[in-house]
Amino acid sequence: MQIIRAIATVATLSAATAPALAQDWPTHGMTFVVPFAAGGSSDAIARIVADGISNNLQQPVVIENVTGTGGLLGGRRVAKAAPDGYQFVIGNVGTFAQSPWLYKTSPYDPVADFAPVALLTDESLVLVARKDFPADNLQQFIAYAKANQEKMHYASSGVGGSNHLACMLFNIAAGIEVTHVPYRNVVQGMQDVMAGRVDYDCLSLPLALPQIAAKAIKPIAILSKERSASLPDLPSAHEQGLTDFDAASWYALFLPAGTPPAIVQKLNRATMAALDTPAVQQRLKQIGGDAIAPERRSPEYLAKFLASQVKKWEAPIKASGIQLE
Repeated sequence: MQIIRAIATVATLSAATAPALAQDWPTHGMTFVVPFAAGGSSDAIARIVADGISNNLQQPVVIENVTGTGGLLGGRRVAKAAPDGYQFVIGNVGTFAQSPWLYKTSPYDPVADFAPVALLTDESLVLVARKDFPADNLQQFIAYAKANQEKMHYASSGVGGSNHLACMLFNIAAGIEVTHVPYRNVVQGMQDVMAGRVDYDCLSLPLALPQIAAKAIKPIAILSKERSASLPDLPSAHEQGLTDFDAASWYALFLPAGTPPAIVQKLNRATMAALDTPAVQQRLKQIGGDAIAPERRSPEYLAKFLASQVKKWEAPIKASGIQLE
């Protein structure tokens, strides 16, 4: 009986102290896990946002690059971390929406194992073609591809990569079947588009913008419903006739599941305050990041958005037959 009373006392004390601990959070530095190597889009965005979070919460935020298995190892690190607010991870469409269908076994469930905090930025992809491609807009591109698809090729950073899946989704929507040429990385594929050895690719804007400006590749369409602020004169695929087409990438912040709601909300507010500063907005725009509208800023929105993204990618990935170890 005494043991039962002791357990009940401990449980009561834990329940009583949890809100206080959440209210005091953070009392020391935090770790922001980036599941990719330094220098990529995820790393750049995380470092920009981390500075703002640190300033707003008055505690250091240390970036830790935990790489491997297409970004899944970094996600697993945070999924299994203590739900105390001191470790969080940047996720994207690949690591959180596409990975459940790409891999035979995944080290985490992107919906069940995380507490959504906030969308950080959208990152548009752009359909680009070799500079001498005989089309200047999406309708011309699709018409040409339907007439010549047997001899055309498109590049990607590898089977299952985000730009491969974006191009695959585009091909399905456009009703074309074109030979896929996977490369070891996205830069190699882009270089072969520039050299005219392959016909097109679906690139992230940060990578494509310098080559578009140099007229080394031809932009055809933004692969999302809306235009990008980084390339405002290029119409989206949706505007050019592929109604509701959206293969955009995005970046979001996640804590481990079970993190107290007060901590989730506090980190959300600190993150949004960072994203509202002109300096952060300018730095994100320079790397191709689009601002998040006010109605898309809450943890509740991110939870619903993530569930819809996971569902969206199920059918095309299963139809492709891609399955990674």
